[in-house]
Amino acid sequence: MPPLDSGPGLLGTRLRHLLDLLDADVAAVYAELGEAGFRPRFAPVLRVLAASGPCAIRDLAEAIGVTHSAASQTVAQMAGEGLVVLTPGADARRRIVRPTAKAEALLPVLEAERAATAAAAAGLEAELSFPLSRLVEEALDALDRRPMRQRIADAAPDPAAWARPGRPERAGRSAAEEAEEAEEEDRR
Repeated sequence: MPPLDSGPGLLGTRLRHLLDLLDADVAAVYAELGEAGFRPRFAPVLRVLAASGPCAIRDLAEAIGVTHSAASQTVAQMAGEGLVVLTPGADARRRIVRPTAKAEALLPVLEAERAATAAAAAGLEAELSFPLSRLVEEALDALDRRPMRQRIADAAPDPAAWARPGRPERAGRSAAEEAEEAEEEDRR
């Protein structure tokens, strides 16, 4: 079977593959250092906590540039690994994340790994025709200006025509809208 074209139509798939390759190799470094349960996405959280002290999940999300949901999931995994503890904030809806002694003991290792990874990334970028870090920043900026959902709508202004038979009411709805509706139905 011939491979699919790797052009813009597979952008998300190719980016996920790239991230999988990068994350797997960084995770392998942690495993070689005796920290097999440590995931690469934990490091930015611990760096923020080390620099800023305990903080709310929403503040962590903003500091590391991810959604609240992604930060919450990462923090939950970190709590499971004994790296952070969660305590109630002044407002019962907020949870404050605090690093554990185990996490604080990892900070020198994380700093050495970060420096080595940054040097390795610079070497990788030197092999590319255009710096990947710059391209990623440009892509994020472009999506901030005009989200992909809007770009898709502009390219095909009638997504209702794509609806599967028997489900026309869902045509053109985002996954977030569908999830919100499902949550509302669950509350009823």
